[in-house]
Amino acid sequence: MNWDKNMEKDEALFQEGLGERIRQIETLLKAFLPKAEGPQKVIMEAMEYSLMAGGKRLRPMLMQEAYRLCGGRGKVVEPFMAAIEMIHTYSLVHDDLPAMDDDEYRRNRKTTHIVYGEDMGILAGDALLNYAFETACRAFETEGADPAGVGKALGILAGKSGIFGMVGGQVVDVQSTGMEISGETLDFIYRLKTGALIEASLMVGAVLAGADEKQVDGLESIAAKIGMAFQIQDDILDVESTQEVLGKPIHSDEKNQKTTYVTWKGLERAKEETERLSREAIRELRALKPQDTFLEMLLESLIHRKK
Repeated sequence: MNWDKNMEKDEALFQEGLGERIRQIETLLKAFLPKAEGPQKVIMEAMEYSLMAGGKRLRPMLMQEAYRLCGGRGKVVEPFMAAIEMIHTYSLVHDDLPAMDDDEYRRNRKTTHIVYGEDMGILAGDALLNYAFETACRAFETEGADPAGVGKALGILAGKSGIFGMVGGQVVDVQSTGMEISGETLDFIYRLKTGALIEASLMVGAVLAGADEKQVDGLESIAAKIGMAFQIQDDILDVESTQEVLGKPIHSDEKNQKTTYVTWKGLERAKEETERLSREAIRELRALKPQDTFLEMLLESLIHRKK
């Protein structure tokens, strides 16, 4: 009975900490957004509509936790936290476009191109990507910033976002639509399309904190497993969830004739793989010093998420 009460207490503390971090990140994002003014103000409005649509704020949260885990202090990580959420959001805005997944809803409200038009949907994504790097460069101006560390972090962010990272995964994903693909190809798509930005989150946080190569590599390995598990869980939710819970249309993978881990291995195997990858990531995290209970519980929550 006491064990159950302790578990409930830990879960309550985690949820409290999660809510507080999300609120802090929301405030941070608002602070870094440009003011909607000038002849081009519609694009600032579309950027804000897209960025402030809610969500888990997982990537900036992971970055902040890695920064703290590796002994980081100060505000140098904050521009990068905003930047990675902008990059993630731009990818969603473009994913929703008619030429991509053609979705009308995300997070239970109209997608950006439905509200602002397809042309402004494209430009809003472009604007968020460019502004992300404008924002990240502001880290050079923060008190006590190490220019070499900021430069290295920018290189990681750019690489993991581009043709050898997220965009590369999207390219193969789009090319593969309507085709039966191999497990190797699916693994490639997942590692890059979803995993790369999660890897960037933990790696950038570590680099900005002054972590050594071994720590950075260890966090990259953890992130790779979490990214894969996260995407497989997405496949599961696309089959098992509802639009009301998920906040976007379900069975979109089926509609777009996409090969997923569920269609490849089946629902039960997909669940087993999510569990296996997540457990491995948590074991690797526990091997790091010092321990980070919140980060461990955050990774744990990704296994059981409903949206």
